[in-house]
Amino acid sequence: MKDIDKLSIATIRSMCIDMINHANSGHPGMALGSAPILYTLFTRHLVATPLDSNWINRDRFILSAGHASSLLYSLLHLCGYKLSIDDLKQFRQLDSLTPGHPEYMHTDGVDATSGPLGQGIAQSVGVAIAEQALSHLYKDGDKLFDHYTYVLCGDGCLQEGVSQEAISLAGHQKLNKLILFYDANNVTLDGGLDLSFSENVKLRFEASEWNVIEVKNGNDVDAIDVAIQKAKKSKDKPTLIIVHTIIGYGSSKQGTSKVHGSPLGEEDGKRTKVEVYHFDHPDFYVPSEVYEHFKNTFNKRGLKAYEEYQRTLKKYEEKNESEYIRYKSLLGHDLSSYLPDVYPDFEINKSISTRLSSQDALNDYMLSIPNLYGGSADVAGSVMTKLNVSSDFTPSNRGGHNFNFGIREFAMASAQNGMLLHGGVRTYVGCFLVFADYLKPAIRMAAISKLPAIYLFSHDSIAVGEDGPTHQPIEQLAMLRSIPNIKVIRPADKKETYGAWHEALKSVSTPTCLILSRQNLPILENSKADKVSLGGYIVSKEKEKIDLCLIATGSEVSLSIQVQKALWEEGIDVRVVSLPCLENFKAQGEKYMGEVIGVPYEKRISIEMLSTFGWGSIAKYNYGIDTYGASAKANQLLEKFNFDIIHLVNYCKSCLKN
Repeated sequence: MKDIDKLSIATIRSMCIDMINHANSGHPGMALGSAPILYTLFTRHLVATPLDSNWINRDRFILSAGHASSLLYSLLHLCGYKLSIDDLKQFRQLDSLTPGHPEYMHTDGVDATSGPLGQGIAQSVGVAIAEQALSHLYKDGDKLFDHYTYVLCGDGCLQEGVSQEAISLAGHQKLNKLILFYDANNVTLDGGLDLSFSENVKLRFEASEWNVIEVKNGNDVDAIDVAIQKAKKSKDKPTLIIVHTIIGYGSSKQGTSKVHGSPLGEEDGKRTKVEVYHFDHPDFYVPSEVYEHFKNTFNKRGLKAYEEYQRTLKKYEEKNESEYIRYKSLLGHDLSSYLPDVYPDFEINKSISTRLSSQDALNDYMLSIPNLYGGSADVAGSVMTKLNVSSDFTPSNRGGHNFNFGIREFAMASAQNGMLLHGGVRTYVGCFLVFADYLKPAIRMAAISKLPAIYLFSHDSIAVGEDGPTHQPIEQLAMLRSIPNIKVIRPADKKETYGAWHEALKSVSTPTCLILSRQNLPILENSKADKVSLGGYIVSKEKEKIDLCLIATGSEVSLSIQVQKALWEEGIDVRVVSLPCLENFKAQGEKYMGEVIGVPYEKRISIEMLSTFGWGSIAKYNYGIDTYGASAKANQLLEKFNFDIIHLVNYCKSCLKN
């Protein structure tokens, strides 16, 4: 190892110690142990530039073990990203650019929000998929998209179930430009790794169709370099590089769990820097030769590649003008210029499930949106996610737009996040609504990261039938609505389904959940596709003066209109409001909401065949299901749980009396 390597690594490690000590909070263990890994990657291999930190063809780096954020921030500062020494001094402080875990679009140079262990690995799989898909989307696309995806994980990431889902998917898809570093320090928060983990990681990855390379000394920069070079030559497999490190390297507590998540303190920090790293300088000091070294390695390499790419783009534009225009228009998430201005005409009263309506809408929109990709967790035939005009995305066919994610719901949703983090694609994924529980952490990550992910959740009620309570959603819709920065849309018919898809595709920073029925629903006379953007609207007016307002979603809108007619016969005047999207409705403000509902709070009844949780903010009376379902035919279940005209009419009358 050269002297500049030693000095640079000592500088990085010292900055990590200083940041964590200064904050009196953080995780020095992995940061100190993994410093040589990231130093080698950034100075000898990673292709990116702070000149344009969102450059589409840059190499991506994802810190899956996000608690080692001090290490990433140190490197980003040395590489010249918009992160000053003063920013490093604000580590983990309120409103700083250096939060406790990396946050996408918050800190310059951070390619993914990470922290909940394992999700970074799964996101990286999506990034690698997007790179491969885009290289086949355009004529000579490999000239536009050709980069590597690197990830750093620890023992915790590999113990999380989502990591194995993602590892299996990556191996199956032969994502050879995905390189995962495993910081193998044999320690977790509670103690030695042997307390909870004894599997052979090498064999696990080899069984999942990965290359595995081992570096026995985590401080050996040249050995790490050789491993990366070898990994980059892989033609048909992703690569795991196992690097054996010492947690908290140099500290008096090195090799123990005590250094995982506690600052070293002033005394041990100083001793470690001086006696072990031979770095006797003030806190947050960076030698000028270290700055110069990064300029001559990372910055020089990245700038050269970036300038070459601009020349390539110029030649590409001259040779493929129409392809270039399409490439430029699809780099971001904005699809507004690709969305149709008008909706199709639909046959009134014709019955069709909203999952089938969704498939029609999806395939109609696909005709004008060339970069739309998606799939399901092995339920494409049930959730109706297949793009009829395209083929399957496979190792031998990177031009396909249909993804078979397998029964890997969590990894599927995280991979979608990765594809959107990469940019240049728009995506959707699908499964049954009850299994939204498996996706929830990744949905939350999409919402935090402001990614326009789209989720198709079908089988939206107890009308699933004989599969029983394990497959019948109750609380899932309330759970989804509770997530900040998300839109949950439950359309009443085919018209609203088209409007829901339009809402989802026009979003640029908010995820959308489309809640779809298995059973057929009539296309309503007065439903409106363009009203979905307002969240709620009058779908069936009262005759004269409103006695009650029925507020319904999905399949319960047509049921509510039937109840309305029955109540009219008893002299009770009722308005029916379709409320496909609660978030959009509330965003319109109190004036619009009041005009649509038209009656005081105590004369409102919400009707939804799921948990009533949350509906109290809209209506005093909430008609739903707050127990688990049962196994029976759908019509028997509707009767058992009182979702029929007779029971609803009686309920409305009792509310009116109250």
